[in-house]
Amino acid sequence: MTAINERVARSVDDEQAGELDVLPVGEAGRSPRQTRGRGAAARRLLLRRTLIGIPSLVLISLAIFGLTAVSPFDPTAAYLNSPEFATQAQRDAVTAAYALDQNWFSAWWHWWGGILTGDLGWSSTRSQEVTTVVAERLPFTLIMAASALISAAVIAIGLGAVIGMRRGGLLDRGCSALATILAATPPFVVSLILVSVFAVGLGAFPTSGARYPGEGYSFGGIISHGVLPYIALTVAMVPWLLLSMRAAVVEAVTSDAVRAARSRGLGGAALLRGHVAPVSVLPTLALLGTRLPELIAGAAIVETVFGWPGLAESLVDSAVALDFPLMATLAVGSAALVLVGSALSDAAAVWIDPRIGLTA
Repeated sequence: MTAINERVARSVDDEQAGELDVLPVGEAGRSPRQTRGRGAAARRLLLRRTLIGIPSLVLISLAIFGLTAVSPFDPTAAYLNSPEFATQAQRDAVTAAYALDQNWFSAWWHWWGGILTGDLGWSSTRSQEVTTVVAERLPFTLIMAASALISAAVIAIGLGAVIGMRRGGLLDRGCSALATILAATPPFVVSLILVSVFAVGLGAFPTSGARYPGEGYSFGGIISHGVLPYIALTVAMVPWLLLSMRAAVVEAVTSDAVRAARSRGLGGAALLRGHVAPVSVLPTLALLGTRLPELIAGAAIVETVFGWPGLAESLVDSAVALDFPLMATLAVGSAALVLVGSALSDAAAVWIDPRIGLTA
């Protein structure tokens, strides 16, 4: 009778855990049908986001050209070496050469036509085709942003799980306080501190750029120049992810499902891996997608401070100099990155647990 009672108690506990959306971890706990169902739910979500994202990008690009049309700045100034001394004839020649006098809607329509044919226009700030600017600088931004995002996610999820399981302890209080301080610190402040201490003070790393003077790009040069901007961008991303993961773990630890698991003798890593982590990681994944605009903004600031030759720096320069072809391309591309990243993070959450209810 004792063995039967234990099996009944375990069955009841498992049902309670199921009601609280606690799913088993690992392929061993999933049937092929469950795995296919999760994949189908994620694919449906990605399809809906694609159908929503395409018209959203069109409207965003339309808004960009509409806002530039009412801008008080002179667009011909970006194409003149000394605009304050330029004659009217020179201004008229620049206006005719770059079709700056056309209606903003016509400019938007022709810009999309160029996008479809691979002609993104000419960048006045870089004196290059926009496609060349993107091809040369995109790898630097992707490497830096992806490395910082992955590192921040790993640190936040791992450390957040540890301090959440040990809430109220010295480590929890110290990490939470530090994360709160860093969350309120602008990325440029962190960047300037890193430059002052490690580049200027200690001379351990270069101050700017991605290569040494008079040399071409090399693996060692890129790594040595990229350490400080990588740290600055990672530090900018960690705090909110860490606090979100900690809060989710604290909430999961106090749930009935975890109490039932503890009553069966589970604890430590097994409890965290099997019952706490599957529930806690979902809010962090969702937050990861929503923080992509912050990643792009932080990358723009960090690249500007460190002179990193990425697209984020070019976006700032193009906006200041009214370099419309480059600015429109990078702004729409940034919006596309945010939409894609948000869709992928939500699809990952749906794949982990399709019962969370995300449909669009």
